[in-house]
Amino acid sequence: IAAIEAAGGTAAADSSDISTDAGAKALIDHALADFDRLDVLVNNAGILRDRVLVTMSEAEWDAVIAVHLKGTFGPSRHAALYWREQSKSGAPVDARIINTTSASGVFGNVGQSNYGAAKAGIAAFTIITAMELDRYGVTVNAVAPRALTSMTETLPRYQQIAAEPGGAERISPDHISPVVVWLAG
Repeated sequence: IAAIEAAGGTAAADSSDISTDAGAKALIDHALADFDRLDVLVNNAGILRDRVLVTMSEAEWDAVIAVHLKGTFGPSRHAALYWREQSKSGAPVDARIINTTSASGVFGNVGQSNYGAAKAGIAAFTIITAMELDRYGVTVNAVAPRALTSMTETLPRYQQIAAEPGGAERISPDHISPVVVWLAG
């Protein structure tokens, strides 16, 4: 918040659990209470519980699906309800949902069946919700950025690239490489 305000913006933090319907609704309600309107929703929550399928626990599967897939669904649904209400009341709506998916959901990655499944689900969710929400003035997109971060630094492919001359710089967050962008709606 301090960095955004120092740059001249306005910000508010929310720690609601977006993997629950109540938490997702609280997030959207908080934004509306603080800013009186909602123009853009960015779904970017994420965790990793990497393990190959034969050693992955049900809890590891469920946690990743809840944060990524359900955590995209809930806030999107509550934002869409708000925008639909605005549209039906005659107010102009020019809104956006931007979802974060991953190359793991498109190309796969060993040890990430839970994460890849969630991210592939987000890609499909994006395409379908773009079709559904277009009538209300909402555009839905997804990006699949690829960079060396605390979430990816232990993955073998990222370690291999980072070990190459200039590799770590090439895949640093300063040079995020979007693998796939879905433009829908």
